[in-house]
Amino acid sequence: MPIQSEHDPRLKRALKTRHISMLALGGVIGAGLFVGSSAVIASTGPGAFITYAITGLIVALVMRMLGEMAAAHPSKGSFVDYARMAFGKPAGYMTGWLYWYFWVIVVGFEAVVGGQIIHGWLPEIPVWVIALGLMVSMTLLNLMSVHSFGEAEYWFAGIKVAAIVVFLVVVGLYVFKLWPGSNASFSHLTAHGGFLPHGVTSLFTGVVVVIFSMTGVEVATLAAAESEDPSRNIRKAVNTVMVRILVFFVLATFFIVVAQPWTDITPGKSPFVTTFEHIGIPGAGDMLTVVILVAVLSVLNAGLYTSSRLLYVLASNDEAPRWMAAVNEKGVPVRGVIASTLVGYGCVVIAALWPDTVFQFLINSSGTVFLFVYLMICLSQLKLRRRWVQEGSLKFAMWGHPWLPLLVTGSILAVLVNMAFDPTLRISLAQCLIAMVAIAASYLTLRWSRAGDVQASNA
Repeated sequence: MPIQSEHDPRLKRALKTRHISMLALGGVIGAGLFVGSSAVIASTGPGAFITYAITGLIVALVMRMLGEMAAAHPSKGSFVDYARMAFGKPAGYMTGWLYWYFWVIVVGFEAVVGGQIIHGWLPEIPVWVIALGLMVSMTLLNLMSVHSFGEAEYWFAGIKVAAIVVFLVVVGLYVFKLWPGSNASFSHLTAHGGFLPHGVTSLFTGVVVVIFSMTGVEVATLAAAESEDPSRNIRKAVNTVMVRILVFFVLATFFIVVAQPWTDITPGKSPFVTTFEHIGIPGAGDMLTVVILVAVLSVLNAGLYTSSRLLYVLASNDEAPRWMAAVNEKGVPVRGVIASTLVGYGCVVIAALWPDTVFQFLINSSGTVFLFVYLMICLSQLKLRRRWVQEGSLKFAMWGHPWLPLLVTGSILAVLVNMAFDPTLRISLAQCLIAMVAIAASYLTLRWSRAGDVQASNA
C-alpha cells in the first residue's frame, strides 16, 4: 500500500485551524519547562536563558526544515514518510518505530507522574491505580474521534499558555519595579559568581538537557494532515515556533534569574514556584501543581494520538501488522490507539514493580530517540530539496539552503557526541543505541521472513 497522503479518504479532516494553532502554541510547554528548568539554571547560572535561546534556535530551524517538506508534500506520516522518500524503506521503518517507541514510553511515564501528583492529594489511592485511571480516560478520549483529541488538546494547551502568560506579566512587573516591594535587580545576572559561574562550556552542555524539554513541537505537523487546510496550517505552526520558544522559554528564564539570585533556585523544585514565593504570592505551589497536572494530561493525550497515527502509517506501508491500519467510521485507527495504550499500561505496571531497573532503562533509552529523529529530518530535507524544486512543489523554503541545514545537522551531531563524553548522559545514549539495534534487528527479521514467504509461494 502506498504512503498515505492528505487525500487518504479514510482520514477525517476534523481538526480545525484553531486546534492546530493551539497544539503548536502549547505543545512545547510541559513539566520540562515548569520543573526541569531548575536543573538548567543550577548547572549553568544566570546565563541559562542563552542556553534556552541556542537550543530554541536549533529546534526552530529543524521545524522549518520539516515545514518545508510537509508543505511540499502533506502526509499523515510526516517525517517518517520523508525519511522513507529520501533514504528508502529501512530509514522509514527505523524512524517510525523509534518515534513510536519514544511516545509510548513517554505515555507510560507521564501517567505515572500524573498518578504521583494526584496521589499527593489522595494518598489513600495507590499511584499505579491513579495512573491506570488516567490512561483509561485518555484512551477513551482518543477513541471517540480526532475532533475529541483536538478539543481536549485545545483546552489543555490554553490552560498552559494562560499560566505562562500570567507568570510573565506578574514577574515582568516585579522585574521592572512596577510590583510593590520589588527587590529584583539586573545585578543578579553577575553578582553571585558571575554570569556563567561554571564556565562558557556550561552553555552548551546545558543544550543536551534543554532540548529534551522542547519535544512535542513536531506533533503539530503530524496532526495538520487531519486538519481543514494541511499546507496552510503547517506553515502557520512552524512560523510561530521561534516566537513561542523565545517567549515561553527564554523570557521566562531571564525573568526568573533577574527576580532573585540564581543560587536561590533549587534543582528539582519548580523555579516558577520559587519565584512566585519570592514575590510573596500565596498558594503558588498548589496553583502550579494543577498546571503541571494539566501539562501531564496534555502529553498523555498527544502521546496516544501520535503513537496511534504512527502505527497507522507503519501498517499502511507494510512495516507493522496490516490490521493496525484499520479505522472506524470516524476515521480513528482504533487498533493503533489500543495497541499503544496497552504498552502504556505495561509501562505503568513495570514502574510499580521495577521502578529502578526496567522502568529506568525504558526512560533512559527513549530519552535520546528524538535527537536521532531530528537528525533524520535534517538529512531528509537536504536530500529531498532538489525533488521539491524539480516538482515545482516548494512552497515554504528553508532559509540558507544548504549551509544552514548543514549547520543545524552538525549541531545535533555535536550534541550526540557531547552525550558520549558526558558521564551523566552516556548511559542514556548507550541504552538508546541498544533500542535502535533491536529495531534494526526486527527490520531484518521482517525482511527475511517475507523473503521466505515469497520463495515458498513461488515454489
